[in-house]
Amino acid sequence: MQANTINKENIETMVMTFYKKVLQDDIVGPFFIAKLGDDMSNEHWKPHLKLLVDFWASIALGDPSYRGNPFAPHMYLGELKRETFEQWLKLFYATLDEVYIPRIADQFKERSSIIAGNFMRNLGIQ
Repeated sequence: MQANTINKENIETMVMTFYKKVLQDDIVGPFFIAKLGDDMSNEHWKPHLKLLVDFWASIALGDPSYRGNPFAPHMYLGELKRETFEQWLKLFYATLDEVYIPRIADQFKERSSIIAGNFMRNLGIQ
């Protein structure tokens, strides 16, 4: 059943569902596997997943838990391309459509599209 409100629990569901897709993806997955491994329960993934839950909770709920710079890690990932960001968004949108009703999914889609555009601009990706 799709969530019709936003709370930290369904944000966690969204993040976990999304990264399961990411790990299976041939375009986006290798970037995450290279940095964090292929097991989301390992010691590298756990803090990353918590950070992402906190990040999206800060955006969607104004939750103060997030402490970080979302752009900085992307500066050192190597050969990110427009295709990488487009695939990331495709997977993220599909996840949002699974987890949330359309009105809420669209809120996350709008924000994630803006973030991806800013990241690409800051990374010099055309």
